[in-house]
Amino acid sequence: MEIARVKGTVVATRKDAKLNGHKMLVLSLADVNGIEKSGAPIVALDSVDAGFGDLVLVVRGSSARQAKNMSSTPVDAMIIGIIDQIEFSGKTTFNNATRN
Repeated sequence: MEIARVKGTVVATRKDAKLNGHKMLVLSLADVNGIEKSGAPIVALDSVDAGFGDLVLVVRGSSARQAKNMSSTPVDAMIIGIIDQIEFSGKTTFNNATRN
């Protein structure tokens, strides 16, 4: 699993039929503080109704296809959770309740 921040959406009117009905979001990978890392963004299917700015858990590769009803879907990244809080090395490094 990886931590990422939702940065935008993808709309594709022409796509594999197995992707119909699935929301696609653009993500930027982040660290345990919720700070975005440099690097290319990724596109992931959303299984938890995440929104812009949310810090999320994302799985990639074969793990993405293990999400419910995804075994035959051509997906490489799936959002599987919205993060409320991260504790790292005994410190709270991210808390959604106190986020500005």
